[in-house]
This record gives sequence, C-alpha cells and structure tokens, in this order.
Amino acid sequence: MRRSTSAAAALASTLISSASLSAQTASIVYKLGTDTVAIEQYTRSGNKISGNMVQRNGPAVARVDYDITFGADNRPTAATITRLNGDGTPVANAPTTSRFKFTADSAIRENVFPDSVQRRAFAVTRAMVNFPTFIYGPTELMAAIKKSGGTVDSLPAIGPAGNVGMTGLQAAGGDTLRLRGGAYAMLLKYDAKNQLQYTDGVYTTNKAIGIRGTKSFDIAAVARGLKPTGVLSVRDVARGAFGGGGMVLIDYGRPHVRERTVWGGTLVPYDSVWRAGANDATHLFTTRTMALGTMTLAPGMYSLWVQHTKSGTFLIVNKQTGQWGTQYDASQDIGRVALQVTPAPSHVEEFTIVVRALTGTRGAIEMSWGANVLTVPFTTSVAPPGR
Repeated sequence: MRRSTSAAAALASTLISSASLSAQTASIVYKLGTDTVAIEQYTRSGNKISGNMVQRNGPAVARVDYDITFGADNRPTAATITRLNGDGTPVANAPTTSRFKFTADSAIRENVFPDSVQRRAFAVTRAMVNFPTFIYGPTELMAAIKKSGGTVDSLPAIGPAGNVGMTGLQAAGGDTLRLRGGAYAMLLKYDAKNQLQYTDGVYTTNKAIGIRGTKSFDIAAVARGLKPTGVLSVRDVARGAFGGGGMVLIDYGRPHVRERTVWGGTLVPYDSVWRAGANDATHLFTTRTMALGTMTLAPGMYSLWVQHTKSGTFLIVNKQTGQWGTQYDASQDIGRVALQVTPAPSHVEEFTIVVRALTGTRGAIEMSWGANVLTVPFTTSVAPPGR
C-alpha cells in the first residue's frame, strides 16, 4: 500500500524533529585564570560528532574544524581535521585537511594539500584519532567505551602527522579521569551520559580549565576578534655576583597568577614537583663551588625544582640539564633543601627569582609568587689563589 504524500511528509517531519531532539550540542570555554585562551563547540548527532575550535596562542590565532563518525561500539570509522588561520585562510605549508579512515585491521590517513594528497596506511586495529590541543569533545567516545566495560587506558591513535601514537583514559580518583597521549595529561570529568563536563590542566604545563556550557558561538567571528596572547611566560635571568669572576645565575620562565590559587592550589599543587618557573626547566649556573643545605655543588650547571607539601616546601637540585620543564628525573637528584616560606609584602603577580649577594661569599635565593616568598641561603667558595 502506498503512503499518501501528506503522510510521508508528516513522517519525514517527525524523523527530523526526533533527530534534532537527540542532538547534543555543547561549548567548552578554556581559560587561564580570567583569560579565555580557546573555545570548542561541537554537536553530537546520531553516529557523528562535528565541531570547531578557536585558540589564541603566543604568535597567532588558529582555528580547527573537525568531525568524527563512529560505529555502535563508539570506535571511529572516519574523521577529518581542517586547520585554518584565525581569518579563515589555509595555513601555509600545511595540509588543508587531514582525512582518516578506520577499518578492522588498518587505518588510513590522507593529508590533502592544494596540489597533492599524501596517503599513509597503518596496520593497526581499533585505533582512535589524536586531535589537537583544546579539542576534547571526541573523548566522550572513550568515556562511553570505558563505561561499557572496555579497556581504554592505552589505545593506538593517529594524528595529522607522525606515526601511530597512543591515547586513552585512566582513573585519577573518584569519578575523574586523566587523558593519556596527546600533549597534556588533562583531568576530565563526564556525566552519567558520558558528556564531557570539564577539563583541568592542574597537573600539566597547560593550566587551562575548560567548563562545559550551552552558549552558541560563531567561531569564525570569535576568531576574527581574538588577539594572540603573546609570550605568556617570558624568560629572565637572576644574577648575583660574588667577587671577581664569581657568579650565580638562574635562568627561568615567569608565569603569571591570573587570579588562580598558587601554593597548594591550581598552580603548585601539594606534593607535585614543579619546574620553578615555566616552559624550559629552570637552570642554575655557578662559577664557584656552592654550598646549599647539605649539598656541595661544583662549578657548573644544574636544574632546579620545587616541591610544596603540607609539611614543608623544598628546593630540589638535579643533575639533568637542557630539558623541558616537565621532564623531571628524580633518579638524577643531587639533593634537596628546605625553603623558608614567609608572606610577601604585597601580591606578586609574575613569578620572580632574585639571587641576593649578602657578602663576598654568602647569598640567598628568593622565589616570590602570589602571597609568599620562598628563601634559601647558600655560600660560595672564595676566588682561587692568583685570580
């Protein structure tokens, strides 16, 4: 029996209406303190998540459009990632789009350039997509897999460049999960429907916090109105002089508080080992033998770290040098010394280190940030004879 035109139209209207009602739309605003650094917006409808993101970093504003199609098991079957400049133009010397296709035993990535397509196939099963930073909506798929009893702590993943990597979610206490793989091990929290509610970079160098909302953004318009952040944590050198040729230098990055909690809070959580600055590891250079607590440091270069605990705050001296500030290797510690913590005369917005020369052989290192000043004394050897 043929359905009447009006009945078919009514059915189509019902299906469209049902699809609209089932669509889940969300926006996540990522902030450093009170400063918005990125916005992600995405819609999940049926077996597809489509979204876009705008981010302002040091030199530029960037946009990313993406979509991912997945099966009944929440594993991706296809995806695309398109990178754009803030004004919507293609990024120079980069693919206009990265396309992904996933089968039972392989994954294919195609990087599309204006004049060519670079295609690579990977022999990998049940792989995921590694998305750029500030795209966390698609992690809802892994949350759903985990909730159904699947193992998601270490899944093969493919991004726009490179070989097969890894992604995953692991327990981080309570109902909070930690992202594995990617650039930052963000803390993630989902509701009972596996919808991402917030992201938190408290234990990473990306301290941004993302909160889910329902506000709709015109990402293209937002991108046109944003300005690059510039250098968020400038590099500086603290210097103390101790007689002819005697120098103690500390090279470090200078993060800002940005209305966040510092000691025992968002920026320096209890018991975590902090880089005593930002970006590259903080480095100490001394031209004289230096006594710091029970440590005797020969002339040379070292890295410095801080651990803030409820029972005390400590300066750690480490033999490893030249590394990024998250690459802390406790096996190379030389030792640690307690820091004296006192109230700062006034709020210190930008992290500041001072090397004070008290006499020709005595000095002190002062680290000021937020409401506190951390101090440790040291001594240096006298100049060698004949100098």
